[in-house]
Amino acid sequence: MKLLLGALITFGAVLGGFAAHGGNLLAIWQPYEIVIIGGAALGAFVIANPGTIIRETLIALPQLLHGPRYTRADYLDLLALMFKLFVKIRKDGLMGVEADIEEPRNSALFRAHPRLLQHPHALEFISDYMRLVVSGGMNPFELDALMDVELNAHHESRTAAAHAVQRSADALPAFGIVAAVLGIVKTMGALGGALDEIGALVAAALVGTFLGVLIAYGLIGPIATAMEHRAEEELQFLTCIKACILANVQGYGPQIAVEFGRKTMHIPLRPSFGQLERHLHGGRAR
Repeated sequence: MKLLLGALITFGAVLGGFAAHGGNLLAIWQPYEIVIIGGAALGAFVIANPGTIIRETLIALPQLLHGPRYTRADYLDLLALMFKLFVKIRKDGLMGVEADIEEPRNSALFRAHPRLLQHPHALEFISDYMRLVVSGGMNPFELDALMDVELNAHHESRTAAAHAVQRSADALPAFGIVAAVLGIVKTMGALGGALDEIGALVAAALVGTFLGVLIAYGLIGPIATAMEHRAEEELQFLTCIKACILANVQGYGPQIAVEFGRKTMHIPLRPSFGQLERHLHGGRAR
């Protein structure tokens, strides 16, 4: 919804300002210029990127129409699960959670936190590293290094689509110039005509440059930035999981371990210590 609102504001301000200044909006409507610019940009995108990035882009674009991927409620659900998992380890030992981490979707412990089940990568991250903790043989420093390697790889794969879209945005002004040059070529063939006809053709050609710049900086560029922000949100969520697991492996109690996770959260999403404590012990955080 925010994407649509932003696009409406951008194009409304530009076109509305032009119309208010006495401009004719029909002069800007040049569908063939749009076909040239959009088609060239799409073709270049397909040539430049492997199928995996194209697929990731097609998956990521519709997600921008929804709200934030991770809310405070998602983080509270995550920390509550990690707390219960660590408490169970304290009571039953590491083998006591083996069944839970092997099949988390069939675990009553995990199913009590349905918000987390909506994030398969987070679920997989918890299962994989808790499985390593249960199997033993890795000290906290080795585990930390391995987590960093995975987080970096995960983040690179998640931001690859955003970078590809940004490169397309960077190319759009050039494709706008291509459309404008083709328009000028058409105009040169009509030099013997009436001045008003030639003026209309020149105006149509200039619209190509205008559209290339507007679409690049007013729509496609911001879309790429929004995709990158969503990738950062996912990285932040996984980093919270990492902090909790490492704190537990280093011997901290369940309450302190999830406090490590809370401290990694961005300020707007971070609950207070009291809110988290009430949530963990059955209260409702506001």
